[in-house]
Amino acid sequence: MSTPSRRSEIRRRRTRTEKISQRRKRYAAAKTDPERIKLVDKLKKVSLGLTVEHFAKPLPARKAR
Repeated sequence: MSTPSRRSEIRRRRTRTEKISQRRKRYAAAKTDPERIKLVDKLKKVSLGLTVEHFAKPLPARKAR
């Protein structure tokens, strides 16, 4: 078997990061618990290792290069 392409790996990682950030914004805007539960269930499909506590925390500011 050949090794996976680096380009496709980067694309998968970027897509996952974008989806997590979209869901993080929706989670912050959610007003009811059923909405939040639904978003957490979707989150677990995208990233299994991310917990609700880490997901609910705001992201630290990124350093400019």
